[in-house]
Amino acid sequence: MHLTETGESRVNGYLFVLERSLKTFLPPDVVRDAVREIESHVRERVIEADGAPNERDALERILSELGPPLRVAQAYSAERTIDEAVATGRFVSIVRAVSHLAVSTIGGFFAALGLLIGYLTAFCFIALAALKPIFPNNVGIQFAHGVPVGLGAHFPMSPDIDLRGGYWIIPIALFFGLAIFVGTQRGARRYLSWWRGRRLS
Repeated sequence: MHLTETGESRVNGYLFVLERSLKTFLPPDVVRDAVREIESHVRERVIEADGAPNERDALERILSELGPPLRVAQAYSAERTIDEAVATGRFVSIVRAVSHLAVSTIGGFFAALGLLIGYLTAFCFIALAALKPIFPNNVGIQFAHGVPVGLGAHFPMSPDIDLRGGYWIIPIALFFGLAIFVGTQRGARRYLSWWRGRRLS
């Protein structure tokens, strides 16, 4: 099917909205490549179409099968972000991919929640290790009436709390903090890999 000027305008309008939608998810250089890739796909479909019953209906059928520009942009950016996160395993890439899924899927929301809890827990342990040398009398294992009630930093010190623990808390807190961080990273990467495999299948 050969497009008339009206058909070209419809395709260009679709690609314009698609480009604007992609810019909210991806950097400009990636957006240009994505638009070219999708435009190539659209034009291949147009060439293969028979134009029945008329150009307008045939073109609308092709574009509706592709999907609304915003949805195409979301799907494309999600796949690209997830591919990068699974391939590199970088902290920023994983956070970006999971947060992208969090706003579009229920499973992604709970994965993002688990990721947030994991990173916050890891940060708390690492922060304890950093605070112990600065505030040695405020960081340690907290006892209330002889019963351990927690590990943390206590400001100001309460008379009901008996704080115990020396500098040996530093390596223990660092170990748990780094172990939780690495475990969270691996779990998130495994989830993204599973999600990508499910989508491809």
